[in-house]
Amino acid sequence: MLEHNELMLQRLAKITAIAESGSNPYPNDFRPTHTGADVVEGLMESLEPHSPDRSADADVVRTVGRLIAVNRKGKVGFLRLRDRSAERVVQLKHAADERRTAAGMEPRGAYQSTYQVFMRRNDDEELFDALFKGEQSLDVGDIVGIVGRPFRTRTGEPSLWACINSDEQTPLGGARVGEPSVRILTKSVRPLPEKFHGLTDKETRHRQRYVDLIVNDPVRATFIRRAQIIAETRAFLQSRQFLEVETPMMHSVVGGAAARPFTTHHNALNIPLFLRIAPELYLKRLVVGGLERVFEINRNFRNEGISQQHNPEFTMLEFYQAYADYGDVMDLIEQLLSSLAQSVCGTTSVPWGHDDAAVTLDFGSPFARVSVYEGLTRWGGLDAEQIHDVAVLRAKLSDLGVELSESTPVGKLQMELFETVAEPHLIQPTFVTDFPVEVSPLSRKKDSDPRLTDRFELYMAGFEVANAFSELNDPQDQYDRFVAQVQAKAGGDHEAMDMDLDYIRALEYGMPPTAGCGIGMDRLVMVLTNTQSIREVILFPLLRPERSTQTAAQE
Repeated sequence: MLEHNELMLQRLAKITAIAESGSNPYPNDFRPTHTGADVVEGLMESLEPHSPDRSADADVVRTVGRLIAVNRKGKVGFLRLRDRSAERVVQLKHAADERRTAAGMEPRGAYQSTYQVFMRRNDDEELFDALFKGEQSLDVGDIVGIVGRPFRTRTGEPSLWACINSDEQTPLGGARVGEPSVRILTKSVRPLPEKFHGLTDKETRHRQRYVDLIVNDPVRATFIRRAQIIAETRAFLQSRQFLEVETPMMHSVVGGAAARPFTTHHNALNIPLFLRIAPELYLKRLVVGGLERVFEINRNFRNEGISQQHNPEFTMLEFYQAYADYGDVMDLIEQLLSSLAQSVCGTTSVPWGHDDAAVTLDFGSPFARVSVYEGLTRWGGLDAEQIHDVAVLRAKLSDLGVELSESTPVGKLQMELFETVAEPHLIQPTFVTDFPVEVSPLSRKKDSDPRLTDRFELYMAGFEVANAFSELNDPQDQYDRFVAQVQAKAGGDHEAMDMDLDYIRALEYGMPPTAGCGIGMDRLVMVLTNTQSIREVILFPLLRPERSTQTAAQE
């Protein structure tokens, strides 16, 4: 077990006291009828305060929540609770203040995500004393059930008066019949972080996300917005007749993207397997099978480093549309992101960055477009001939501290230089087009220039968010490119793909002209929530094992 400090030992003693009184400190028979937001919203019609006694005819409601604050002032007590409707509570209080201002009243200005419970000792002395000073008393962090009537305090705070049938009260923790107005449903053993400083250490926040969500309102709001972004993305595609599918997470062949895989082993079949780096080749098999519009939102795994934009496990949207090209996908992406920005942020002008580095990203206008060659000219200082000069490219990269092997093809040199010199300038949503064929093994060659492919990547805020192209559906061309990938892997390129003969066989049956796209949902959430680190938008990012818990587990 983990070590317990003095405060935790005191709380454990309270759990023992509750159990010894004949009650369960962890009951599961309380059913709420309302959320905190329901209580606040039900009081929106009148902003005027009144005494709790005037609420005697109000409907009785049952709510639950985690105690965020416990205060006693003489013979009255106040509890502040937070439940799943916390963000709605904030919105309602803000709306109430707008109404107060319009009515010439003083705004409250405190948009807390909690709702208030009010108690009076005179209503039930035994219950009041037990809750606030007894050996079974409440602690911040406890999860409690409330039975009460809504009213507004004299300061105008929407509240619940916890005093129902006081002559029928039973001891704290009693059964449902004649239950107390306030009842502990889960006793918290560990104290929450100190109120004013909160939980601020980043590693602790990421490792103990459960605490982070309890005490940091903005963190909880970010993940609620993330869920909204994914749900609305799904609805957007389904409204355009895309079919949601699921493809394998474990692959016997590495393919679908340039990345180093995680390797595992299947004991029964005695074969190596790889956690997927992308679902692309399986989704395109489905297009061959006649599912002409498909998408998947799911996890990918890449055995790579960790940075502000990289986590080895991440969420990807991939979709494929038959009888479309990469230009059609550009139009679709513009529509999707404009729709998401409007619905999630309330505007197509989305803030990015903070203080002096803050900018506004425009999702309402057509996105800028720049080719790889144009980027090398504009930001790399190269002319049309130098773009294809291996010696010049190597010299430029060397000056920037980037060294690549002598066998690196010209297309990869071009992209390394582009990523180094151009990416920092791609702040506004920008489609980067016309990628070299050497770095696009699954893309269709450009009819006007076979050195390039019909491919784009979408950049914003200085990093890539999406990758798309007109799909290569020529089985012989695809076979030749797989051969080049196998040779690159033999030469030491750990991110090169394997030969996938079954995929070649699928193409030989015939895949219609198709375009596809992959969007990094974590990065998209970063942009739409103005979050600078991918770890802040992944609930449980990958971390080194915690040494103290490893030791405890071994003991």
